[in-house]
Amino acid sequence: MILRDLLFEIGVEEIPARFMTWAIAELERAAIADLAELRLSYAKLRVTGTPRRIVLYVEDLAERQDDFEESVKGPPKTQALDSDGNYTKAAIGFAKSRGVDVRDLKFGTNKGVEYLYALVKESGKNASILLPDFLSGLMRKLVFPKSMYWDDPAVRFARPVRWIVALSDGELIPVGFGKVMSGYKSRGHRFMGASRVNIPFTKDYFSIMEREFVIVDHERRKAMILEGIANIEKETGGTADRDPDLLEENAQLAEYPIPFLGEFEREFLEIPEEVLIATMKKNQRYFPMRDVSGKLTARFVGVSNNAARDMAVVRDGNERVLRARLHDAAFFWKEDIQKPLDSLLPQLGKVLYQERLGSILDKSERVRDLASSLVVEMRWGSNAALAEAVDRAAKIAKADLVTSMVFEFPEVQGVIGREYAKRGGESDAVANAIFEQYLPRFAGDDLPKGREGAVIGICDRVDTIVAINMVGLSPTGSQDPYGLRRAARGINEIIWGLGIDVDLFKLFGKSAKSLGAGEDVMTKVKDFYRNRLHNQLRERGHGHGTTSLAVASMGHRPLQALRMLRAFDDVSAADWFGQLVLSAVRVGNILGKLSDEELNSVRSIDKKKLKLTENAETSLLNSLTTQSALVKDALSENDWKAVCEALSALAPAISGFFDSVMVMSENEAERINRLALLVRCMALFDSIGDFSLIK
Repeated sequence: MILRDLLFEIGVEEIPARFMTWAIAELERAAIADLAELRLSYAKLRVTGTPRRIVLYVEDLAERQDDFEESVKGPPKTQALDSDGNYTKAAIGFAKSRGVDVRDLKFGTNKGVEYLYALVKESGKNASILLPDFLSGLMRKLVFPKSMYWDDPAVRFARPVRWIVALSDGELIPVGFGKVMSGYKSRGHRFMGASRVNIPFTKDYFSIMEREFVIVDHERRKAMILEGIANIEKETGGTADRDPDLLEENAQLAEYPIPFLGEFEREFLEIPEEVLIATMKKNQRYFPMRDVSGKLTARFVGVSNNAARDMAVVRDGNERVLRARLHDAAFFWKEDIQKPLDSLLPQLGKVLYQERLGSILDKSERVRDLASSLVVEMRWGSNAALAEAVDRAAKIAKADLVTSMVFEFPEVQGVIGREYAKRGGESDAVANAIFEQYLPRFAGDDLPKGREGAVIGICDRVDTIVAINMVGLSPTGSQDPYGLRRAARGINEIIWGLGIDVDLFKLFGKSAKSLGAGEDVMTKVKDFYRNRLHNQLRERGHGHGTTSLAVASMGHRPLQALRMLRAFDDVSAADWFGQLVLSAVRVGNILGKLSDEELNSVRSIDKKKLKLTENAETSLLNSLTTQSALVKDALSENDWKAVCEALSALAPAISGFFDSVMVMSENEAERINRLALLVRCMALFDSIGDFSLIK
């Protein structure tokens, strides 16, 4: 079989960096799936790109499809043959639908039933016939978050498509997209390369483009940036913040990245570090630099897409732009610190949170009340300083949202509030809580260090979950505009990280009451939260069954749900645990077949009136008596290890009971006594959770 390399380059106007990483991954996924469906084998496939091109390169692509052969099941024999043994219309129609002669049909057995089978064969087609539709189909499958059209409203892409190169070795593959047809011509770097670049042969593509100052491989561009940063670090003795997302963004902004060192005036270092970093990273895509002690310096590493003859010109231009932004930040800083945070609260009343939920000030007041109730719930109220700090921090927690600094740099909310609070004379506990209410901001982020910030953070997220569900804007599919999934995750991370044993459903209930939400909302909120808790625990590697048990039993207390899950996962592989689960399910099945009247009658039998005749019965009763008391004490102390130890002691007795006696004995007295034992077993199991969920 002849093998060829395939090159497919989609040439575009500059695609936003935020689209490129997704586009590369999506094109790779689609290409792999489509080639598998087309039965075209290959040695290696990779997708890469620059701001001006998305490139698919397939090595050793087969010249022909693999031949296809499949045995297709048809109607059963009873329907395929008539009483005379002739093929029926059903059999003839089946053969026709599969493109085979009815005489070639065969009978085969599947699960004890005879069916008619057709052997469908299809010879592979030449790849040259399939590739045009394959490649044009890939372009249509790239549906970007935001698309545009240029010549034809029916043809859309992230940015206008200007050229297409589609080659199988040196053979052109005809591919059209709108008015653009594929050819041999690519384009070099916008400033340093040729406007038209001939690609005569597939294997020459990458070397030709590099001569035109286009490093097509985005991973190699990242390596070039890191190498340039390392050289600058050696020269300066400093260290750059190697933010992975910033590195990825810079690699997707430049076709030939040239790192350079820049500086700004030291007096700007008086501005909070977070503001400086936000300005450099978000606005300018610079890598901030620190000294050996980790302190931020007045230097940065920028990445140019142009190897200018005099890089000093590039550096000076970037420094001027940054200087202007830092002047703005310094101005906002000086203006804002003249206003106490309290004075900004009336402005919060003019900022709409959601049209049916009022203003940001309304939300802040709800969170403040909820935070005070949580302090009481956790019995922290005796700590007057803590209660006072929580109340004060909750009152001014959102005030910085209406400052000029946050308006210009939204990502520093909380940070600026903390700094303004400190300069306004607030205690460290209050100031830090204003910042820590937002932690964690993303998976793996830092958690609040103080209980003040943790309390406000939990209550703010609780209010959001209940309020947004109340107005019918709960998440659907990938849509979660108010970040409820992130809010639930944050609540759990705070609770687990700080060991806060709160009844979250009580807190949801208080929030719902303050909002005037009904029971239907509470049902939605509880279902939503349990689902998120289950997913989050599964992400941590816990088993599905034990996670289901923990969430069903302790979903309202996430700290205990996690502790319970850890204890049960530790014993889930033990033989006794598997036997116990089977016994618990068996108990439930037997009792589930009883009528309510029978169950109540059995349940009312006093232990002293039980007439036990078998050793297995006596052994189970004695074990139940001992272990039930131990389980009760352990549950009151939330000692899940002790609960498991008690269950491990009970397991042999209940397994032995089922092995030795017939519960539904024909002797009525025996049957009633044995059912009464099972009722006591079920009471013990129910006090812990639904073990049938572990099956």
